Amino acid sequence: MDIISVATQMVVLFMLVLAGFAAHKCGLMGGEFDKRLSNFVIQVTCPCLIISSTMGDTMPDRSHIPSLLGVGMLTYAVLIILAYIIPRCMPVRREDRGMYSFMLTFANVGFIGYPIVASIFGQSAVFYACILNAPNTLTIFIWGIMFVTGQRSGGFRWQLLCSPAMVATYISIIIVAAGWRAPEVVARPFSLLGGMTVPAALLVIGSSIAGIPARRMVGSAGTYVMCLFRLLILPVGMYHLMAAIGADHEVAAINAVLVGMPVASFGTMFCMKYGRDETVMTQGTFLSTLLSVASIPLLAMLIG
Repeated sequence: MDIISVATQMVVLFMLVLAGFAAHKCGLMGGEFDKRLSNFVIQVTCPCLIISSTMGDTMPDRSHIPSLLGVGMLTYAVLIILAYIIPRCMPVRREDRGMYSFMLTFANVGFIGYPIVASIFGQSAVFYACILNAPNTLTIFIWGIMFVTGQRSGGFRWQLLCSPAMVATYISIIIVAAGWRAPEVVARPFSLLGGMTVPAALLVIGSSIAGIPARRMVGSAGTYVMCLFRLLILPVGMYHLMAAIGADHEVAAINAVLVGMPVASFGTMFCMKYGRDETVMTQGTFLSTLLSVASIPLLAMLIG
């Protein structure tokens, strides 16, 4: 990966975040509009982006599917184990350790990761990314809720395996496995709708940041240590681990970029749903999103 190209791409993407920030301050975004646009991205444009990743000029290599699933499952197994250990060595309150465990494990892959992967590696890489991220659906609604609530059961719902993004993943696997080439009249609508994902997602992120009170934007020392692990140490370590076990270079690199995404937005929603103070989670989400503008080009250089 060309570090200059990646850095330029991140600056371009950050400009869209700033546009969302400005739109919120001008009263053009926020509140119900952001919720509806966010839902539209999750339910419509992101699934179209996943499917369109198999409809380009270059078909993803079907032989990578088993190894992608294996890398994805191993990645989350390692992250969950480390998430139990690392917070105990960090300068954080005992009652907040679960929050930090969540932030260290779960990244904002679906909302930010796929667009970033498409920008860095090309459209076809989104297919690899969605296979690598498939174990996230199982783990975030089991261990993720356990981290936030401290309960032993996360209340996983099997319906999550039928979410639009997961259905799009299944369709993509079938298309690649069958080697089917979609005609232009089919591929073009998916490409156009999928292309909305990057700008729409970044506008919503910018608008949501504009709505965070200033007092919540500065985290504690523990928050910055978490960001260092989440954005650099864990993804670089995961890249070298996957390379050591013989994973394909591109697969290992895409997986590392996914691991290096900011904190998953589900964390704040879980805090609200289960009555936990969301201050720590909000700080971690905001700061990791802000710092990722610089960390992702650096990560690309370290694993390139």
